[in-house]
Parts: sequence; C-alpha cells; structure tokens
Amino acid sequence: MPRIRRRLDLSSNDDEHKSDPSVKPESGGMRNVTALGLVSFFTDFSTEMVLGVLPFFIVSTLGASRALLGAIEGSAELTSYAFRMISGSLSDKTGKRKAFILAGYAASTASKPFFAAASGWLDAFLVRTGDRVGKGIRTAPRDALIADSVPISRVGRAFGLHRTIDQLGAIVGPAAAFALLQVIDIRGIFLASLIPGAIALVILIFFVKEVAIRKIDKEARPSIFRNIGTLVKGNKPLVFLLIVAGIFSLGAFNFSFILVRASDLGVDKNFIPLVYAAINVTHAAIGIPSGILADRIGKEKMLIIGYSVFLASTLLMVILAENALYAYVLAAVFGLYAGISETVQRAIIPRYVVSELRGTAFGLYNLVIGVCFFASNVAFGFLWDSFSLAAAVSYSAIFTVFAISGMAVFMRTYASAAGKISQS
Repeated sequence: MPRIRRRLDLSSNDDEHKSDPSVKPESGGMRNVTALGLVSFFTDFSTEMVLGVLPFFIVSTLGASRALLGAIEGSAELTSYAFRMISGSLSDKTGKRKAFILAGYAASTASKPFFAAASGWLDAFLVRTGDRVGKGIRTAPRDALIADSVPISRVGRAFGLHRTIDQLGAIVGPAAAFALLQVIDIRGIFLASLIPGAIALVILIFFVKEVAIRKIDKEARPSIFRNIGTLVKGNKPLVFLLIVAGIFSLGAFNFSFILVRASDLGVDKNFIPLVYAAINVTHAAIGIPSGILADRIGKEKMLIIGYSVFLASTLLMVILAENALYAYVLAAVFGLYAGISETVQRAIIPRYVVSELRGTAFGLYNLVIGVCFFASNVAFGFLWDSFSLAAAVSYSAIFTVFAISGMAVFMRTYASAAGKISQS
C-alpha cells in the first residue's frame, strides 16, 4: 500500500485556511453541499414525520417499556454506526462516494412505511433497524463527500450549511405529522413518509456530483482493517479524540427520552410532534452559526460548548416542574446541543485525517460513538424505569463532565505539539 504522510500543524487556526493539497474541490463545491443538504432535507422530512410519533407509538400503542424503547433506539443506532464503518472504508477503497450514498438513502426511504404494519415492538425494532442500516450506509461517504467538496478553511461552514438545510426538513416533518394527525391515524403517517423520501432520491441522482480524490491502484487498495491501522498508527490526536467522543457518548441519550419526558410533563399525545419540532427548530437555527464559529475559534472549543449545553439539557430533565410549556423549553435546549455537536463533531475529523482516509475516519468515529451510545440508551432507560429519572440524569451528567474535562486536556496537549505530529 502506498504510504500516506502528511504533517499536521495543530497550533493555529490559520492552518485551517490552507486547502488540503490532495483534494481539488470544484468551484461549485458549495453547490454540491447544498444539493446534499436538499437530499437530507427531504429525507429528514420523511424520517421526522415518523420519529415525531414513533416513541409514543412504541410505548403506548405497542406496549414497550422505557428500557425497551432505549434498547430499540440504541440497537438501531448501533447498527447504523457499524455500517458507517464499512461503507466509509469501502468508499475510500473504491474512490467513489455517491453509489453508497444513493444505496443508503434508498434503503431508508423504502423501509419506513413498514411501520404501518407493525403489531408489536419486535416489528417496530426490525423496521427501525432497516431504516438505520440505510442511514449507516450513506452517512460516512456523504460526510466525506462534503469534506472533499470544499477547502479545509470552509469545512465548518459546509457542515453547518448541510446541517441547517437537513434540520429544516426535521422541522417540516413533525409539523406535517401534527397536521396529518388531525385527519389520519399514526399508521397513515408512516405510509405518507414515502413521498418526501422519493423526492430526495431524485435530487440525489440528478444534482449531486462525485468529487475526485487521490486515486490508488487497485492492487494497492487496502482492506478495511488495514485502512483502520493506517489511520490510527502514530495519529495520537485522532485516538485521543475517539476516546473523548466515546466517553461523552456513554452518557448521551436519544431524543426519544425528551419526548417521553414531555408526555410526563403534561403534553397531549397529539402535540408530541410539536415538541419534537421544537428540538429541530433550535437544531436548525444553530447549525450554520456553530459551524462558522467553529472555523473561527476552533472546533475543539466549540465541541466543549456543545457538551456543556447537553449537560444543561440533562439537568433540566429533573429541574423542570410538571408543566406542558416546560417541555418545549427542554426540547429547545436539547436541540441546541444536537445542532452544535452534530455539526462540529463531523467538521473536526478532516482536521486530523488526510482525504484518502476520511471515509474510514468518519466510519470509525461513528462506530465508537454508536457502541457507546447503545450502552448509554439502555442504561438511561433502565435507570429511569428501575430507580428514578434523577438516577438516570446523574449517570448521564457524570460522563458528560468527564468528556468536557477530556476535551480540555486534548486541546492543551495537542496545541503544544504543533508541527510535531504526522501520519504515515
């Protein structure tokens, strides 16, 4: 395998304003990002129509416990993250991104309507897993394509733009679900989700362009495991970053618990999609600002801010009194955390990885997060069911504080190692 060697200077934001020489972004790179954003918009329109009512459907209609809800969500997300590792590395191996992106979006679009036929929690679990397989196949190659489309100096802005357009769909989806619930039942919502999903596929096929990355001879293309070995060998910053991300994910929990808590606070079931929409409104609003700010002050600092906002939302779970209006406050704060972290944690990866291995890097990063996130969702639901909400919140808060401390150490350690770190 050809050796890949590039020196990383981590001391200054000025270095982030230099283009990666192995990538030749098109002059229309931001147009490509926008097109991918529109694909995500319509896919999220479809997905969030479903997710805005799915936790209530699983717990109330299908009779699952909170712990089982956590297991379903955690398992589905773990499956997604595992497939990100595979598809990301394969997109590096083949030098192609779009085919994996298309396959992933198609799988998600086709699976969601099957929720309408679910008669038990196992059915819902299988359909949810199918949807997440599609997300897993597309995510790492898509994120790599976004990073490949623009210079390093604009990566934060690119991910912020994509995140914002994506989340606009996540606002429209729950709002559409709320409107449709006035005339059809929940199962009808699942069937209607097929329409925006199909529109997303059309945009992807005709408007998203492949971006060339450095080509590797077929004979020299490595296996997934050799890609991972090449990626982490001598790359202490990336390994440290993976550890910190894993610690945080051991305490993070899925939005589903926010919606369940909203029901406890007195929100009527027909209004639960609006609580979910509140999460997505603040998520969308913070996407571009957080990406731009991350490019200016440093992505590591911005990630600490995101972790801190999550800690605030976690504590609000127990601080807020029983009042339906407070559910929207909780949702809004949680959405700010999601918007910051999901923008910045993707934008930080290209800082430490050469373009030829970005698909693998995004996949590995997501796999670590997925394994830990699965454990966290199961633990959070179990603690809430078996002990109390306060016990679950305490568990989450402890890991978040450790992650914030770890990221602070990461910044101090590798800022002082400027110009001395290389990857081979």
